[in-house]
Amino acid sequence: MENLIVELSKYLMILLFACYTFMCFYALNGKKSGRRQKRILKKQTKLIFLIHLNAFAVMFAVKKTQDVLIAYVMQAALLCCILVIYKYIYKRASWLVVNNMCMLLAIGLMILFRLNQEKALRQYEIAVAAVVITLIVPFVIHKLHFLYRLAWLYAVAGIALLAAVAVLGSVSYGAKLSFRVAGIAIQPSEFVKILFVFFTASMLAKSTEFAQVAKATAVAALHVIILVVSKDLGAALIFFITYLVMLYVATRSPFYFVSGFLSGSVASVAAYKLFRHVRVRVSAWKDPLSVIDNEGYQVCQSLFAIGTGGWFGMGLYQGMPNKIPIVEEDFIFAAVSEELGGIFAVCLIMVCASCYLMFLNIAMQIQDVFYKLIALGLGTVYGFQVVLTVGGVTKFIPSTGVTLPLVSYGGSSLLSTFILFAVIQGLYILREEES
Repeated sequence: MENLIVELSKYLMILLFACYTFMCFYALNGKKSGRRQKRILKKQTKLIFLIHLNAFAVMFAVKKTQDVLIAYVMQAALLCCILVIYKYIYKRASWLVVNNMCMLLAIGLMILFRLNQEKALRQYEIAVAAVVITLIVPFVIHKLHFLYRLAWLYAVAGIALLAAVAVLGSVSYGAKLSFRVAGIAIQPSEFVKILFVFFTASMLAKSTEFAQVAKATAVAALHVIILVVSKDLGAALIFFITYLVMLYVATRSPFYFVSGFLSGSVASVAAYKLFRHVRVRVSAWKDPLSVIDNEGYQVCQSLFAIGTGGWFGMGLYQGMPNKIPIVEEDFIFAAVSEELGGIFAVCLIMVCASCYLMFLNIAMQIQDVFYKLIALGLGTVYGFQVVLTVGGVTKFIPSTGVTLPLVSYGGSSLLSTFILFAVIQGLYILREEES
């Protein structure tokens, strides 16, 4: 009976998630009437809870413990709170962005509960704190109109935080990523990404003359250099690409784009020559089977998991995702693929893509240049991080050690992503008022 429940549930979850994903892109079509849009978004909300309930029903059928029921009630209550907050406090917020945030969070919490209950509980606690902390962010973005004047404050704060990690940070997997405050590990680069976008937007919104671009580029380069010194090359790549995209859109100059691309290519070769852990990851990417006993083990286990899951997955608790090292963080996409299936995983990527398209839509429609560049920058940060994570897990590119936003385990990543989505909501409210 248990096997039958698991088998049927995985097909049902794929069907429900496919319907949800279709509605994401259907809702993006601006030609739909307001009433029809609302009906679609309400159906999406129901699908979030149905998918979440389905997953926990399977986990309860397998484990038969009270912990599963308690975790389900706690997580469902959190999702309800997020939806209620945006419905009654921020009535002009983008409901599609709210739904996608809740959907990705629900998938992250339920797959983490399957992998490691202790980490799932910690992730839940951080998510609750993140909801409370970010509650005021859309209001701040909407009401405080002097944020564009604080360029150098963003720069100084960001550089100081990154420098603190470079000096005081603890080494993790060959890189200095975080330091501890009152026993809590904090990864500042996750938050500095947002400050960096605000700095770049502020500088380029004021002027795109060569002198101004030179100043912005020098400060941006300092951010990247500190990250390279800390050996946090995944974050350095995100900062670099984000700045390059924002610079090109602000100036519309192919010269800056080509120069930046060539500089990045040279820096990549230099990083390969200078850092051993970069060479290890490239070796694991080129031919993981030849080094499966050492550096290629994680990538091989990831590919085995994805291949074993196939299109429809093994079903919850039927796979062996825990054989993948650090599966809860960098390689959670492989766990999703193995147990929930390739179709479910593709839908997950498509939901992330719909978030990115929504961010770009806001960037194109908002009139203020400062806010336009913020939406573009945050969209680039989010979209490129998803590409790096999924690309590393599937051996499309070398692994960079970045997390899948809202899905992977990680307190700093989760909180910074909540802030990112809250900023986007503030920008969406501004756009609605402009129109």
